[in-house]
Amino acid sequence: MTSIATRGVLYVHSAPSALCPHVEWAAGGVLGVGVNLDWTPQPAQAGTYRAEYFWAGPAGTAAAVTSALRGWNHLRFEITEEPTASSEGARYSYTPELGVFHAVTGLHGDIMIPEDRLKAAALKASLGDAALPVEIDKLLGKPWDDELEAFRHAGDGAPVRWLHQVV
Repeated sequence: MTSIATRGVLYVHSAPSALCPHVEWAAGGVLGVGVNLDWTPQPAQAGTYRAEYFWAGPAGTAAAVTSALRGWNHLRFEITEEPTASSEGARYSYTPELGVFHAVTGLHGDIMIPEDRLKAAALKASLGDAALPVEIDKLLGKPWDDELEAFRHAGDGAPVRWLHQVV
């Protein structure tokens, strides 16, 4: 069986210095190549670092990298996978507080929400269990976007919402 090649980007938004080599090792284990990231300080959270890595591999690689990295405290990341002629694209986001968000993406990067997930959100709203706009926001990954936004742009000269650990 021939695997379809695709490519994507791993965005590590924040990792403490002690975790950085473990992120490289885990990603490299999935990708089958040595991964050496160019770590830079993450201004949105003191003592953490950020990095990007452009990767190529078979369809499903983003899911495998996400599985290797999920559950690590103090790590925030996103990984994208471009669609191929026989597979949809994907976007995964991870924060320690929210866990993993997964979305299927189309040719232009738009999130494509499966019909059954929309029906479930509408049913939940019709039963009064949740408001439909809130459920749609979850389907689009808004809680993850809200949490990651400060980390995405902290190095771009954008305003930063500083986070402080409460003990």
